[in-house]
Amino acid sequence: MRSLRAALCALAALCVGARADIQTRNCSAVRDAVAARGFSFADAPLHEIPGEHLRICSQEKTCCSSEMEDSFGHQSKTVFENMFDGISEDLRTTFMSRHKRFDEFFLELLDNTERSLNEMFVRTYGKPYMQNAEVFQNLFAELKRYYTGGNVNLEEMLNDFWTRLLERMFQLLNSQYSITEDYLECINKYMDQLKPFGDVPRKLKSQVTRAFIAARTFVQGLMVGREVANRVSKVNLTPACIRALTKMLYCPYCQGMASEKPCRNYCLNVVKGCLANQADLDPEWTQYIDAMLLVTDRLEGPFNIESVMEPIDVKISEAIMNMQDNSVQISHRVFQGCGQPKASGMARPARGISDAFSGRFRPYGPDERRTTAAGTSLDRLRIVWRTMQHSVIDIKEKLKSSKKFWSSLPLGMCLGEDVTASESSDDDCWNGHAKGRYFPEVLKDGLTHQANNPEVGVDITRPDTLIRQQIMALRVITNKLRNAYNGNDIYFQDSSDEGSGSGSGSGCSESCVPETEPTPTETLVVEAGRGEEQASSAHAHSSSLVLLILLFSALAVRSHWR
Repeated sequence: MRSLRAALCALAALCVGARADIQTRNCSAVRDAVAARGFSFADAPLHEIPGEHLRICSQEKTCCSSEMEDSFGHQSKTVFENMFDGISEDLRTTFMSRHKRFDEFFLELLDNTERSLNEMFVRTYGKPYMQNAEVFQNLFAELKRYYTGGNVNLEEMLNDFWTRLLERMFQLLNSQYSITEDYLECINKYMDQLKPFGDVPRKLKSQVTRAFIAARTFVQGLMVGREVANRVSKVNLTPACIRALTKMLYCPYCQGMASEKPCRNYCLNVVKGCLANQADLDPEWTQYIDAMLLVTDRLEGPFNIESVMEPIDVKISEAIMNMQDNSVQISHRVFQGCGQPKASGMARPARGISDAFSGRFRPYGPDERRTTAAGTSLDRLRIVWRTMQHSVIDIKEKLKSSKKFWSSLPLGMCLGEDVTASESSDDDCWNGHAKGRYFPEVLKDGLTHQANNPEVGVDITRPDTLIRQQIMALRVITNKLRNAYNGNDIYFQDSSDEGSGSGSGSGCSESCVPETEPTPTETLVVEAGRGEEQASSAHAHSSSLVLLILLFSALAVRSHWR
């Protein structure tokens, strides 16, 4: 009996010793593992100790001290923020670079057009043009101010331009009379009735406004996407999230399992809880991307500058010729409505008006190529626009790939095998308590679905204010993009009033409220396709520039005849 008892005691002693050796080896492996991760703990236990001092990890036997757990908590926050920053970096870079590229190309297009106009007019008209150069400078300044977010009404600006042209042309055609400012004001009242330039002003106004609206709204859409991505990438982790991350990433160490990785579904629930508010961006983000893609279709197709540049000079020539050919009838109707002006005492020029204009604005034949400064400038503009078209195509592909970005974040962060265990190890991974299978189901995305998150305590009654602001910003720009697709402008606050600095700005803060509720994208596609005039909105932004170039040449001719 004594010999049996002695044998049992000896066996028990051997078992306890073996268990102590295992515990020592486990904690030793933990020390090595955390040291390899850059931690240095002087008080790291050499063997398991009671875990009553721990606040996050298991309070049973542990290989962690309080200092270790605290450091793990700080490191969990850093690791998650770095992971989130890394996975969203491509999105932020895409919007930043594409916004910058499109903005630079468009402004270069405006600058090149103004430069080309100046070169051609100085060579062709010399001093008469230079005496009126500020008119051109003001014109391009207004076009640029509109594009960069200024409060400019394009339709009114172009109406004013045609009105000024009518005044100058009328004075040129009736130089034997003294035309006062009051008389010119009277003439303007008959602009719609007279239609001195035929139907060209109406058509070109439609083309110009639609193109500039699309370009401005598109670049501002890119800017809003960039700002949303930048602001949301600065994730604000709650204490509950940090606790859950610490438990998932580092508590295995405290239980002597230095090599165990979290189960994938476990990771998904933790990240869904931590990024619950970010996932709520997804519906508005998807609608925003769809609206941006609609506008890229406009910029790729009907607003293609190359397809509308060739006939513009012919149209403008027709407009000026129309007023020239009908000058007698137009003058007669003006005299009937405004009275006969007083004679100026100056004889009418011996050279006919027809000679002056037919030489300058003769339509080109279909096979003719321009070899003047204007032709060279046109080639230069085409190069810029083609580069811009390639940029639009590139942006379109990037936009498509960014759909569902915010709701796909948890999967993107948990999918890598360097983060979680592989699918084949579902029964052999860290489930938050031990090594084994993770049984809770994976929750759906978004704040409202996190009420019963088994890993992260989420207060679904308190949405993140910053995220709500970005949702509103997306809603506002989506509404404007949809309107721009249909050729409708929405008021943009003058960015200069906000001290926003240089570059294109949306002119709208996060507090902006949509003026109308956004309509479904599918409905817009149907509505936007109605009518040839909407489809012909192609002849847009570049059309306006060439239009204004050639029209103002009439003013230079008029100055020359003085």
